Amino acid sequence: MNFDFDTPITRRGTGCIKYDRRPELDPFWVADMDFASAPAILEALHKRVDHGIFGYAQAHEGLNSAILTYLRDRRNTDVPIDHIVHLGGLVPALSLSARAFCKAGDAVMTCTPVYPPFIGVHHDAHVSLITVDHAKADGRWVFDWEAMENAVTPETKVFLLCNPQNPLGRVFSGEEVEKLALFCETHDLVLVSDEIHCDLIFDEVTTPHFSALNLPETLAKRTITLLAPSKTWNIAGLGYAFAVIPDDTIRRKFSAARGHTLSEINGLAYYAAEAAYRDGEPWRQELVNYLKGNRDLLVEFINTRCPGMSVKPGEATYLAWIDARGLGLENPALHFEKKAGLFLSDGAYFGWPGWIRFNFGCPRARMLEGLEKIAAAL
Repeated sequence: MNFDFDTPITRRGTGCIKYDRRPELDPFWVADMDFASAPAILEALHKRVDHGIFGYAQAHEGLNSAILTYLRDRRNTDVPIDHIVHLGGLVPALSLSARAFCKAGDAVMTCTPVYPPFIGVHHDAHVSLITVDHAKADGRWVFDWEAMENAVTPETKVFLLCNPQNPLGRVFSGEEVEKLALFCETHDLVLVSDEIHCDLIFDEVTTPHFSALNLPETLAKRTITLLAPSKTWNIAGLGYAFAVIPDDTIRRKFSAARGHTLSEINGLAYYAAEAAYRDGEPWRQELVNYLKGNRDLLVEFINTRCPGMSVKPGEATYLAWIDARGLGLENPALHFEKKAGLFLSDGAYFGWPGWIRFNFGCPRARMLEGLEKIAAAL
């Protein structure tokens, strides 16, 4: 089956954040793609809309069944349905985790650069934030274990992991995830593993995804694993994610922290998620192949056409983390905004000024147009 990822679809003027927040700029920033969702998802949504009633919703049997099958077939784990907590998005779950397991004077820990909410949700819990930079070893980004040991404190209660890593594109190995889980056990931390990009890995043989769900039972019991179909099948605007929490006490504390702060989950989102997990695999496989082609072209372009900039091929995601420090600019993203009319993600928001994140989840011709604008602005 062949799916079309090359035909451009007009998004400007549709109320989307990516194009309409700064309509005067050419956007390659926020992490959604410029592709229509999988036909199976569109069909499921049309069918649900035709029903005509949109009252309060709950997860239906079809969704629960699709999720459990996905977890078994793709994440190699059998999960009881009562371990799953349905959510209206993944970012609120990061905030819930901080609020559920921290009190005044406590701290949340994570490694940078990282998706900006990771270094913002501690404000919701009125606690401190501890960040440790990822280090580079043998050309790959890794955990700086010594620095982490030096930074962690008795007041640290939660570790936020992003795997696959946004923006670095790393897929952490089973050995790395297990070592991190042991670190959390030693320091009595709840490990919150955001795995939203786990179905966007370019080579699942060389860099297979090791989920926190695959940890030994003694380590998995202190984990919260966060998953969603939103990034892979481009349905982020529908607002659906879920947490898998094996430990009853941790699950109760997490759920209790919601209080009355979260809205009901969109009824259409449940059906979109079901279709993604049940029928979306052929589309996903073609998408990943297309994105890999985009990634390879982008890496070659930046490294050969853009002096002062460099990028390593990411192992996952449609987000390129580009080192622009060689340009000698205080704010490279602002430079490309002014000189090229581009809207790029400023590395400072991820904890690393001097870098930029470029979203290549778009038709190849459009990506190349954006890259040419970067080269011209140099």
